[in-house]
Amino acid sequence: MSYCLNPSCPSPQNPAGANFCRTCGAKLLLKERYRTLEPIGQGGFGKTFLAVDEDKPSQPRCVIKQFFPQAQGTNTVQKAAELFTQEAVRLDELGKHPQIPELLAYFSQDSQQYLVQEFIDGKDLAHELTEKGVFNEAQVRSLLNDLLPVLQFVHQHQVIHRDIKPENIIRRHRDSQLVLVDFGASKVASGTALARTGTAIGSAGYSAPEQNIGRAVFASDIYGLGVTCIHLLTGRHPFDLFDANEGIWVWRDACSQPVSVALGRILDKMLESAINRRYQSAAEVLRDLNSQTPPTVVKSQTPTLPPTPPIKSQPPVPKSTPAIDAELAELKSQFLGTPTPKTPSQKPTSQAASSPSPPKSKTQIDLELEELKSQFLGSTNPNKPPTQT
Repeated sequence: MSYCLNPSCPSPQNPAGANFCRTCGAKLLLKERYRTLEPIGQGGFGKTFLAVDEDKPSQPRCVIKQFFPQAQGTNTVQKAAELFTQEAVRLDELGKHPQIPELLAYFSQDSQQYLVQEFIDGKDLAHELTEKGVFNEAQVRSLLNDLLPVLQFVHQHQVIHRDIKPENIIRRHRDSQLVLVDFGASKVASGTALARTGTAIGSAGYSAPEQNIGRAVFASDIYGLGVTCIHLLTGRHPFDLFDANEGIWVWRDACSQPVSVALGRILDKMLESAINRRYQSAAEVLRDLNSQTPPTVVKSQTPTLPPTPPIKSQPPVPKSTPAIDAELAELKSQFLGTPTPKTPSQKPTSQAASSPSPPKSKTQIDLELEELKSQFLGSTNPNKPPTQT
């Protein structure tokens, strides 16, 4: 099927392969290559269509955005035209990121402006919420870890998206990655642009307070992402999650599943009304988000010592040489009948019993005592004569 892009055409449906609309006669091919198949959405500044690129052999699908502002008036149309052109410029700068659609073409035809971009095959998070129900904490953490680096990349290029919401986040089928789309409301965050009040742009309920008065900053996108998270956690519109009387968010009351204190604290800081109390960058949110998991504590293990071998019994330590000499001298005096002087610690020795055999000579006694001494000290006596039989 071919779809006519003439906004005034009463019957835009046409058969496949037709080159001109059978109702109004308008050309059906843009730049002689892009064929529109069907409308897929409409925003404040234009309509979006699914199309194919017939100039390529595989005829890949793409998305065509047609500038068509709903509101009329010279100033409004002029501002819308500027924003439409800005989206093309932003996509041309940012579209090389794998989670941002690539700009394929930007041109005018039949007094209409067109923007052609990469088609993201998937469903946005608003559809996912309707089909699968509210998100749990693990899903919200995954969403933040997937999208915050994209926001960081966008902000590093001095661009503020200004329209973060579930409808502008698509989960791609082939890899389940989240893709940030619709940069139609984006703004270049130059020093002069941030200093002056601009147009209040964004989606009601998701826009930060400063954005509602035309003073969007990088932290405004953090706010929009925070509102997106609590909407996915509760399934309720942001208007139902804010107590206007108290001026506070009451999103916890609408949660069907518990949310940890750590994640709740992060979301609350993303949703702060005052900019100076809110996260200032995506990197700050990522740091807090991933520092909540306590580090693994590695217990120190006492090294296992080898079993202590049994202590072998040691032979008795031999007495010292002076002690042996003293005892031998006393023994010799008993044989020769000459007393040896006693130390105060020594007790008197009783007189040796009389022996019927005659006393030995001094030389023989000395030899025997030397042999006895050598046995105590464990050395041989070279002066010992052969034993007589």
